[in-house]
Formats: sequence, structure tokens, C-alpha cells
Amino acid sequence: MEKNSRIYVAGHTGMVGSAIVRCLERNGYENIIKRNHKELDLTNQAECERFFNEVKPEYVFLAAAKVGGIHANDTYPADFIMENMLIECNVIRSAFMNKVKKLMFLGSACIYPKLCPQPIKEEYLLTGPLEPTNEAYALAKITGIKMCQSYNKQYGTRYISVMPANLYGINDRFDAYNSHVIPSMMVKFHRAKTENRPYVELWGTGNPLREFLYVDDMAEACLYLMLNYEGSEPVNIGSGKEISIRDLAGIIRDVVGFTGEIVFDSSKPDGTPRRVLDNSKIASMGWKPKIDIREGLRREYEYYINMLKE
Repeated sequence: MEKNSRIYVAGHTGMVGSAIVRCLERNGYENIIKRNHKELDLTNQAECERFFNEVKPEYVFLAAAKVGGIHANDTYPADFIMENMLIECNVIRSAFMNKVKKLMFLGSACIYPKLCPQPIKEEYLLTGPLEPTNEAYALAKITGIKMCQSYNKQYGTRYISVMPANLYGINDRFDAYNSHVIPSMMVKFHRAKTENRPYVELWGTGNPLREFLYVDDMAEACLYLMLNYEGSEPVNIGSGKEISIRDLAGIIRDVVGFTGEIVFDSSKPDGTPRRVLDNSKIASMGWKPKIDIREGLRREYEYYINMLKE
């Protein structure tokens, strides 16, 4: 991938896509192709094919997706499976028809079975039942992985897949109920702080263990793999460090400056009890993350505060 190669980042306005764009720009890539949803609807096959025919990107980062937290995934499963599969099918097929040199598909750690051994190795994919609350999203992402592998097998394409841990950072989606766990908590704690509430109520028991990765670390890993990895098997990208939801909530409370109590509603679902990725494959290639959880949360909250001021 040369500095002047035509590089299309699908989903550049989202948290993942925007981090990839920042990473490419920092590393001197000069010809980054971007289209927002109003300019290009990737769920529309005709629009997607027309775009690839006209623009002819050489490299593609497929970061476009419909995403959300437990509540959103559990409430709108039809939307999650349909929209994500349409995006994947349209982009991957258009990339093939226009002879894209290399494509990276961004998956998710939720593709792995709910109760698979920990830490999770890439080969554990499809070895057991999925977490029911995000099954539709996970199935769509698994389909994307299998599409890349199928094209590689049948046509000799260079389509690679990566599985990031739970991501957070700049351009995260902040909503108390339809976001991922970190921005959702951040909104709740910030509102409680500004409204002088005595406590914040959170879903579940607080016991599940999760791994979080700052999105700019993820983007650096994606560029590293785009330049150095050629295999069809997916590659995990994570921090390799676990934290309980309860401990995470405590750190976010401190970062926000909320002094009230944290109450967990154990009648609500916890989701997968433990999820940490085995990062030995990417570590063996020489990559490791740089930003720890406290620093990452500080950066995200600073971004959120600045966003509220705009």
C-alpha cells in the first residue's frame, strides 16, 4: 500500500472508521476516499456498485456497520442483521468486481461463543452458541468473515478480517441506553453529576469481565495488519487486560467526578460472563497497544465534554 494509493475507508464518520482515517493521515497516506451515508448508502447495491465503478479504490477498510450496546442489539435484531449483511455483501462484492488489491473487514469480539474458553483464540469461532442478546449482530459479522474467506479460497483475493475487543474513544456514540457500555456509563454518570443525583443505576450484576481497547490503538493495529498480514484466518486485536464491569464503573465515576453511589440492577442481563481475546497472533507479529484504560477514559470524557459544548 503506497502513500498515494486510493484508500477507501467505509464508515469514516464512525468511531472505528474515523480512527483509521486519523491513523492513515498520521502515517502520510494522501489519497483517502470518504463518503458519508447521505453521499453513499452502502445498503443499496446499485449505489455501492456505481461508487466502486467510478472511484476504483485500490484498498478498502470496511468499518461501516450498524452498532449498539446490549439494549439496542436485543431490541432491534432484525435491523442489526439486515443492515450489516447488506453492507458487507455490497462492499465485498463490489470490491471483487473492481479488482480491489486488498480489503480489511472489521468484525467484533462478540462473534465468539458465549461460553468458549478464555482467553479467546481465533479458532474458537463457531464452536458453540452465541450470546443471545447480540446474536443477530454477531451472525452478520460472522457472515462477513466467511465471505472474505470464501472469496480468498475461490478467487485468490487478499481479504483479511480483524476482531477488535470492546472499543472506546473519540467519536464514540453517547447515549444512555443505545450505546456500548463505556459511553453509556459516561452519559449516566455525567448527567447524575450535573443533576446532583445520589446514585446511578446500571444493568446487571457488575461481575462480567471485559477487555477494552482504545480506538486509536485499534487503528494502528489495522494499518499494521494491512501492511503485514496476508492470511485468511481472522486476527484478534485487543489489550489482553480484563476488568470487571463493576471496576470499570468505578473508574468512569472517578474520571467524570461523580461522588454518588453505583447501584446494579441484577434483574437486567449481564451478557457474556467473561470475554478477553487471545492476542498472541498479533503480538507475535510485533504489535502491542500503547494507551491504558484510565488514560483512554480520560481522553474519551474530555472529548464528550467538548462535544457537549459545541
